[in-house]
Amino acid sequence: MALNPQAAARYAWAVLSHLALVVAWYLFVKLGEVPKFVMPSPYETLHALLVPNYRWLENAAVTSAEIFGGYVLAVVFGIGAALLFSWFRSLEMAVMPLLVSLNMIPKVALGPLIIVWFKYGIGPNALMAFAICFFPIVLTTARGLHEVEPDLIDLVRTLKGSRWQVFTKIQLPGALPYIFSGMKVAAILAVAGAIVGEFLGSDRGLGYLMLQVQVTLDTAAMFMAVILITLIGVILYALVLALERMLVVPDARLA
Repeated sequence: MALNPQAAARYAWAVLSHLALVVAWYLFVKLGEVPKFVMPSPYETLHALLVPNYRWLENAAVTSAEIFGGYVLAVVFGIGAALLFSWFRSLEMAVMPLLVSLNMIPKVALGPLIIVWFKYGIGPNALMAFAICFFPIVLTTARGLHEVEPDLIDLVRTLKGSRWQVFTKIQLPGALPYIFSGMKVAAILAVAGAIVGEFLGSDRGLGYLMLQVQVTLDTAAMFMAVILITLIGVILYALVLALERMLVVPDARLA
């Protein structure tokens, strides 16, 4: 399908803004004669991809697995917990305050404990991503399930609708915008969680690579790692947006 004019204009402006950032980056480095070890040029940053010792593909795959793995776990358990809360209000009153208290724990402080409990690897870093993005999904989903118009629920019950029908026909569809709001916030947090996990303790991944090249002041490789991490996060966010448009705005034309 062809892009409608509004969508085409939106994507065009997005591309232009990114290109403008790259041009500004290049001009700042060249005109300011900034040393390479302080800020490399875009070309020098791309050239870092040719260094085989950095194993870009392997490290990017590890970081992607941590981000997507932790995010999917947070979505499944976060939405599942919110659904249970909507069905059992006493459970929500007992557990939600506990979740709020646990969410106040600085996630960086959990890093050393996670390493002690689970050692190094993809799993512990995915768990860190899960810990950071779980609560926003629970909170927004639970609020969305409660923010349903009472008149609609009364109407379905008047028509002898079951509790399951009220949930599937009224509550869940009405909560979708809230659910996806939480999922979009969590997509950003999942990236931060995985990288924090790699900084604290890891032997693979883009965050681990950044720590390694920091010793040799290979700033170009550090910039390239940051760009790849950003691209992974953008891909995750774009997937969430596409799913939202399919479920919440089914008539949106994406392509």
